[in-house]
Amino acid sequence: MFRSVIFRLRVVHQHLSLLPRLRLTRTMSSSNQPTAGIIIIGDEILKGHVQDTNSHFLCGQLFQMGIRVEKIAVIGDDLEKVSSEIANFSSKYTHVVTSGGIGPTHDDITYKGVALAFKEELALNDELVTLCKRFFGAEHSLQSPQMKMAFIPESAKLHYGFDPESGEKNMYPVITVRNVVVFPGIPKLLQKDFNLLRKTLFRESNITFHYREIFLACDEISVAEILNEFNSKYKDCIQLGCYPDLLNSYFKVKISLECQDGAKLAEAHKELLSMLPSEKVVEYEKDPVKNASSKVYNLLQSTTQPELITPLSKAVKTLEEALDKYKLDEICVGFNGGKDCTILVHLFFAVVQKKYGDNIPGNLQALYIEGKPTFKQQEMFITETFSRYNLKPVIIHGRIKDGLKEMQISHPHVKAVIMGTRRSDPFSEHLEAFCMTDPDWPPFMRVNPILEWTYQEVWALLRALQVPYCLLYDQGYTSLGSRTNTAPNPALRFVDKYGNARYKPAYQLTDGTRERTGRTKSISEIVEK
Repeated sequence: MFRSVIFRLRVVHQHLSLLPRLRLTRTMSSSNQPTAGIIIIGDEILKGHVQDTNSHFLCGQLFQMGIRVEKIAVIGDDLEKVSSEIANFSSKYTHVVTSGGIGPTHDDITYKGVALAFKEELALNDELVTLCKRFFGAEHSLQSPQMKMAFIPESAKLHYGFDPESGEKNMYPVITVRNVVVFPGIPKLLQKDFNLLRKTLFRESNITFHYREIFLACDEISVAEILNEFNSKYKDCIQLGCYPDLLNSYFKVKISLECQDGAKLAEAHKELLSMLPSEKVVEYEKDPVKNASSKVYNLLQSTTQPELITPLSKAVKTLEEALDKYKLDEICVGFNGGKDCTILVHLFFAVVQKKYGDNIPGNLQALYIEGKPTFKQQEMFITETFSRYNLKPVIIHGRIKDGLKEMQISHPHVKAVIMGTRRSDPFSEHLEAFCMTDPDWPPFMRVNPILEWTYQEVWALLRALQVPYCLLYDQGYTSLGSRTNTAPNPALRFVDKYGNARYKPAYQLTDGTRERTGRTKSISEIVEK
C-alpha cells in the first residue's frame, strides 16, 4: 500500500512540474470574431443533484458557428448574483446565453435577474398571458404561479422559430434582452430551441475554426518537451491542447491543434507528426459503431493483417446466413459484457448495418442473463453497450436453461440466439456453427459465429476494429466470471520500477491456454460467452 501511494505521488509531482512548461498560449482571438459567455443557473447543479449537459452542447454548437465561448459560469438561485453575472457577461461578450431558472416556482428567477441586470422592470406580456392560459387553464389569476412566466423584462423580444419539416410554429418562445438569450434548463427543450433559432439569435462568424487531432499511446510526460518546442514555434497561430485519458483502451493522450488558417494548420500538423514518436501515434476511430460495417468489410480485404481474414470471414458468413434464415426480430444476441460477446455484438451490428443500411427494421435484441454478482465496471459497460448499439435488452434471471424457458414465454417470436461460444469453452467440443439446443432444453437455434476463434484472434480483432470493451480487461482480467470467483490473471502480473505489483492488459497474454487462470471455481460453471 505504501509503495502504491509513493508511486501515485511521484506521478502527480511529475505532472505538476510540467504545468508551467505545458501552458499553451492562446493567440488566435480577433476583434471581428464573435464571442459568447454561458451562464448555467440552478442550485441543483452546484449541489450535484443534476448534471449539467447544456454547457457541453452549447459550446459544441457555438464552436461550429465560429463563435468562441470565452467563459462558463455556474451560479445558484440568488437574484443578486444572477443579475450581476448577466450584466458582467453582457459587457464582455458578443452573446450571453443563460440556461435554467425559468418556470412558475419561487426559485425561477432568471427573468427577474435579466431585468435587474439592465435596470428594467418585469412587465406583463399579453402574448405570453394567452400562452400560459392555454397551457395552464384560463381560470388562474395574473398573480398565480401559473402566470409567472408571462412577466418578462420590459425590452424583451419573443422568438418562436419554426419546425423546418412541418413549418409549425414553436409552442413557446425564447426571450432575448439586448445580447442575452434566455434558454430553458431542460436539455431537450434547450437543444430544440437552439436548433430552431440558431440562425436568428446568433451572429454566425465568417471565421472558420480548422481543427486536427493526434492520438498517442503514451503519457503526456513523455512528449512534453516535443510539445513545448512545437508550441514555441507556432504559438502565434496555432492553439495547442494536450488531454490525457487514463481510461481509454486505445490511446492515452489526445493532442488538439486549432487554427483559422487551414493551410497553416495542415503544415503544422504534418510537422508535429514528424516530431512525435511514430510508433506511439494511434489511428484512432472515434466512432467505431457508426463505421462498423465499412471497417469490418474493409478488413476482409486487408493486406496488412491477412491473418485476421480467415476467422473474420467465417464469423461474417455465419452471421449473414443467420440473417438469411431468420427475421431480425427472431434473433437475439447473447451479451454479458465479456470480450467474446463484445466482439460478437459489434460484428452482428456491422452485418446488420451492411444488409439494411440506414433502414434497420427495429432495434437489435440482446439477451442478458442476470444472476451472478458482477463487477461494477462490467455493469456500467453493459449499460453503455446497450446504448452504444441501440440494443433492446431481453433481461432474464437465474441459470441459462431456466432463463431460456422464461424467454420462450416472454419473447415467443425469438427463434435463434447468437452466442459468443468458442471451441475452448467447457462442453463446446460437439458444437457447430448452427445447432439446436439439447432435447431437454427450450428449443432455440444456437448460432456460434466465433466458434473456431482463438483467444489471440478475439483480441486481435477487437483491437483492429477498435471496439470498446470492459475496462477490467485493461487491469489484468482475462476471463470474467462472477465478482466472487474472478481475479486478475497471475500470468500478467509484473513489478514496475517502483516496486509495485501491476498487471498487463488482457490482450498481452500470449498463452491462450491460461485464459481462465484468474478464475477460481469449477470449470463446470457456465462461463463467459
